[in-house]
Amino acid sequence: MISLRAELILPMLAELYYPTSLEPKELDAHLEDGWFRMGQAIFTTNFLKFKEILYSAIWLRIDLNTFEPSKTQQKLQKFNSKFTVKIREAFIDDTKEMLFEKYQNHVPFDTAPNLQQLLFGHGSNDIYETLEICIYDDKKLIACGFFDLGERTSAGISCFYDPEYKKHSLGKYLMYLKMDFSKERGLDFFYLGYFAPGYPLFDYKLDLAKKSLEYLDLVTDVWLPFEHFSYDAIPLDLKITKLYNLQNALKKEKVNTVFQFYEFFDADLINSLNGMRLFDFPVFLFCFGINTSNPIMVYDLRDDKYHLITYHCIYETMFEQKDKTRFNTHLLQLSKVLYSTPSIEMMVKVITTALRKNAIGEFYIFDLVLREA
Repeated sequence: MISLRAELILPMLAELYYPTSLEPKELDAHLEDGWFRMGQAIFTTNFLKFKEILYSAIWLRIDLNTFEPSKTQQKLQKFNSKFTVKIREAFIDDTKEMLFEKYQNHVPFDTAPNLQQLLFGHGSNDIYETLEICIYDDKKLIACGFFDLGERTSAGISCFYDPEYKKHSLGKYLMYLKMDFSKERGLDFFYLGYFAPGYPLFDYKLDLAKKSLEYLDLVTDVWLPFEHFSYDAIPLDLKITKLYNLQNALKKEKVNTVFQFYEFFDADLINSLNGMRLFDFPVFLFCFGINTSNPIMVYDLRDDKYHLITYHCIYETMFEQKDKTRFNTHLLQLSKVLYSTPSIEMMVKVITTALRKNAIGEFYIFDLVLREA
């Protein structure tokens, strides 16, 4: 007999939270759990999409207790020693907005439309203790970076600079200044946000303090030295491989499946959809035909199990599914976990039994199928 799973839902992979207030100790806890600031909200995600390509989000931090200035940092400090550095409570003015706009026009990626949106989103009250580091060439503002303070931690939010000073590596220099300030203040960790393996835009973070760099492991939910990180075990790649393995096993039993990249895995991070606990797995399998009323299959690294789930289609989009591997016709909401197992063989047995008894979609009968499989 197969044991049934009593859980109705799986832990979220992408979440957004709008706190009305946030104490420094609370920010510490959120950062340790892999959350990060977005406007006045705080969010977490484990997967990203850039230019229609999916990536894993790997959260990073620097252990300030072991951090020591590198030769690169020392060279930058010497090279930029003629500039004036000011650290103070953050505020937005026209000078910073103009510098941010100039920076936006010279970078190959999307940023917030302006600093007001970057720091405050749709609100105006600041629940974070935010500092800024401004760099001046004489009286001219040439770079600025924002960072938040917790009780024992800090988090880098943004850096921008005048493209005319590109050779001075002011973005990286600002990061070092934030880390130095945090260490001198006696803080334990400086949080860098995430990097995305295979997407080089964030790779500069990996070189800031190699010996003190840590990453949050999705499987164990533990911060580990980055030297333990394996590019052969990237979460998204493992999910895809696990589903392909199941797909191949089902194919041997003459069961046709359809592998899908889900376009709206991060929809819960959209303000108007936040809190609906939307389906947030980036890949899944149709195991009972392409029918949005039938159960689908996901694999979750966190418990190393395949999950057969039901869901609701809460919104039908206007998109046409031109690429048959990319599901974008419906916005999905997780309903119930029907069955979970780490075993491909057991999941194959459940699916083939359901197909043989023609019990798909009749969930009171499906429970009996699970017991008999």
